[in-house]
Amino acid sequence: MRYARSLLPRTLRARLIAGLLVLLVVTCAAVGFATTAALRHFLVDRLDQQLAESGGRYAASLEHAGTGAAPDTRAQTPGTLGVRLVGGRVTAAGVVDGDADDGDDDPSGDDRVTFTPDQERSLAALPVDGPARTFVPGGALGRYRVRAVAGRDGDVLVCGLPLRPAEDTVARLEALELTVFAVAVAAAGAAGAVWVGWSLRPLRRVVRMAERVSALPLASGEVMLAERVPDDDPRTEVGRVGVALNRMLGHVGDALARRHAVEERLRGFAADASHELRTPVATVRGHAELALRHPGEVPGPVRHSLERIDAEALRMGAIVEDLLLLARLDAGRPLAADEVDLTRIALNAVADARAAGPDHRWRLALPEEPVLVTGDEHRLSQVVANLLANARTHTPPGTGVELGLRPAAGQVELQVADDGPGIAPEVLDRVFERFVRGDRARSRATGSTGLGLAIVRAVVQAHGGTVTVASRPGRTVFTVRLPAA
Repeated sequence: MRYARSLLPRTLRARLIAGLLVLLVVTCAAVGFATTAALRHFLVDRLDQQLAESGGRYAASLEHAGTGAAPDTRAQTPGTLGVRLVGGRVTAAGVVDGDADDGDDDPSGDDRVTFTPDQERSLAALPVDGPARTFVPGGALGRYRVRAVAGRDGDVLVCGLPLRPAEDTVARLEALELTVFAVAVAAAGAAGAVWVGWSLRPLRRVVRMAERVSALPLASGEVMLAERVPDDDPRTEVGRVGVALNRMLGHVGDALARRHAVEERLRGFAADASHELRTPVATVRGHAELALRHPGEVPGPVRHSLERIDAEALRMGAIVEDLLLLARLDAGRPLAADEVDLTRIALNAVADARAAGPDHRWRLALPEEPVLVTGDEHRLSQVVANLLANARTHTPPGTGVELGLRPAAGQVELQVADDGPGIAPEVLDRVFERFVRGDRARSRATGSTGLGLAIVRAVVQAHGGTVTVASRPGRTVFTVRLPAA
């Protein structure tokens, strides 16, 4: 069944042409069958009529063939069969050959024939003065239409006419019809292909427009959705589809424009708020540090409060810097395009991670040759540091973390894998979104803002790369792929 389906045409044009040809072939076959059947019936009826009009004259001349009188072959159709039966037994039988001077031994112009017992029984079974029937004498005589009449001497006379001329006529008609129908089907197929192709032009324009729209980056950025279907005549099926598509594209374009405007306002707000917050945060930190350096005696609770103010101001400053970085990346600000040695970045990042998380087991898997990419060294260092910090923050002490680096088919692949508890399935799909935390309570306790992985994705995408994550209990892998230098 699957193989049969694979043989069926797939495109609408091919299906229409195939359907047209199938209908034409079925029609031609029906017409050919009907005409040949009608012609065959007509010719057989004419033979039966000739048999009835002949009255068995040739067979009657065989009644006295033994007396020396020659059978009467005058005005007899060549190939006419005559048979005389007495008591159900054939006593004389002959066929008119149409040439009395052909040099044979019988100058009467007929050929004697003999029959098998079965054929004699078939002849004897013919109803006297009944309708004609088909009889096969055998040999080279072919098939006959025969009719039995009563003789003058109490015998039965059978006269027959050959079916070969009628069958030859029907065969010539079938050959002619086959040739004409084949030419007609071929011509109709070529004309149908042109006509169907011309009729499907509006549909092809709709398809091309849909392909162009599907190639537009609708997920992000400002999109000018100016594509429209030119065929919008509501009186046609394709025109109604075009009207509906144009209306839908208009709605989609409006929605994209509104979404882009909202995103721009949000980006502007985040950038402006971050810029505005940098100064007061720095001022708070400055006053807290100044108060802690006061030469006089500062009460213990007051000193503790000042230290907490300084720590939270530092944390808030980091959040502001992260928001500013995301706002710049969202705005498409270009990054540096220098040659960067990822191997050195990986070594430095793991060394820093060991110092920050001595309770974890840190491992490196680096190739022998340096791995180079083109990009912003500071931002790429931030990507590696954020991935290692994420592994350290969200896994318990004693967890093994491995940083691997290797070239792969024109790309560079960097992996950070750990054997911790894994990421919850409900968080895994949103792990690169902003302010998403795997464990809200622990994240706040450890100072996580939920922006680290969002920065990783934004920086990697700005470098033309991709970042993915796969996680299960006991195994979590973040994979970064960047174009090689």
